[in-house]
Amino acid sequence: MATNILKVIAILSLTISLLLSLYPQATFSFEIEDDDEEDYLLDNPLIIPNLRSRSRFLSTTMKKDKIKKGAHCDSNSYHNICNGVSANNGTSLLYCCKKHCRNVLRDWNNCGQCGHRCKFGQRCCGGVCTDVVFNANHCGKCDKKCSPGVKCEFGYCGYA
Repeated sequence: MATNILKVIAILSLTISLLLSLYPQATFSFEIEDDDEEDYLLDNPLIIPNLRSRSRFLSTTMKKDKIKKGAHCDSNSYHNICNGVSANNGTSLLYCCKKHCRNVLRDWNNCGQCGHRCKFGQRCCGGVCTDVVFNANHCGKCDKKCSPGVKCEFGYCGYA
């Protein structure tokens, strides 16, 4: 009797898990805005000196024109690669926040400065936490404007 109950429970749990995997669950309706690019293209390439080399032939300096998104940095070091560096034609401003390079103009966990987090329903637009739920100039995401006379409701233009 006990083995039959265990078999039934096993079959039911497998059936339920299979059904749950076939039907996707409802997700948050806003698209979380994130830079699609993996690299930040620097406006002015960084020159990183090689301080370890003692030979004049090996002391070449390295020019860096890209920084990977979330690259490791040290805010107290001479080799800080993202200390107020402008990137992507001025649309990104990189700072070292908790040992990682962050774009303080778009990162909603570090909006305008390291550690300044935007509230629920807000996104970081140009370094300022902005309501994207009911704002016709930033509807659902930064810089998405609704047509004249159309309201922004719940992050959608003309939601009805």
